[in-house]
Amino acid sequence: MRISEALATARPFFSFEFFPPKDDAGSAALFATVRALEPLRPAFVSITYGAGGSTRSRTLAIAKEIAAQTGITVVAHVTCVGSTRAELRALFDDLARAGIENVLALRGDPPKGSAGFQSTAGGFEHAAELIAMLRRNYDFCIGAACYPEKHPESSTHESDVAHLREKVTAGADFLVSQLFFDNVAYFAFERRARAAGIELPILPGLMPITNYEQIRRFTALCGATIPPKLMAEMEARSGDARAVEDLGVAFASMQATELLQAGVPGIHFYTLNRSPATRAVVSALLAASAWRPQAAPAATAR
Repeated sequence: MRISEALATARPFFSFEFFPPKDDAGSAALFATVRALEPLRPAFVSITYGAGGSTRSRTLAIAKEIAAQTGITVVAHVTCVGSTRAELRALFDDLARAGIENVLALRGDPPKGSAGFQSTAGGFEHAAELIAMLRRNYDFCIGAACYPEKHPESSTHESDVAHLREKVTAGADFLVSQLFFDNVAYFAFERRARAAGIELPILPGLMPITNYEQIRRFTALCGATIPPKLMAEMEARSGDARAVEDLGVAFASMQATELLQAGVPGIHFYTLNRSPATRAVVSALLAASAWRPQAAPAATAR
């Protein structure tokens, strides 16, 4: 199913992101995770694309295998990094032949150790250029990335929204946000986007915290911030891995509940190829029907 169609019809709307494993053992573990999350009826799963295009072939193979084995809708990530336009066209031709209808079109992060992004000779410099090419030549449903706390390379929130509008104008159909832990920042971003005329569905991206050091590294790389109170609670539990994960599940559940009750179309979960934390959060949301706005308290008789 095309994501634009699913967003118009499905509530609640949950999706899960995975990264391509490095070997056969990792592939087996990934498919075990997909199977564990399948009963939650994800609207889609997405498969990432390594820095520098390092997992291009695995992204394609895993996307095709998940679609064939499970029937779950798959979104394949594709980046501009390390590929010419001709190479990307060949990749998109392969995706189309495999029956994959949805792609997330990204500029991509530079390879590890690089000073910054450098376009490949004969390639694209910006995600908007990639999206425009897709819109002209293919029939994919196209997703694009957005950044509640702005992209690390953007100088201001306003310039960040201007770049996002370029991607929308180029032909994006839906938006998926970078992970964040502060709903206030997300709602402020959403207001900026709507004020700029961006009306596409936006899926907020959440990552249930499962590891103290790991989440510190991730947020440093992507520019997300951890609210001081949450950081203090994590630091207090830093020597107890189970306690950190329990905190992460509880916080993500509260965060998702507030977002859903505010009217977001759904939640995109960054899973790190593991199911327990994400499964716990989504199960709690479903059990509580957390996407429904809270009813006003009934008046008491006097």
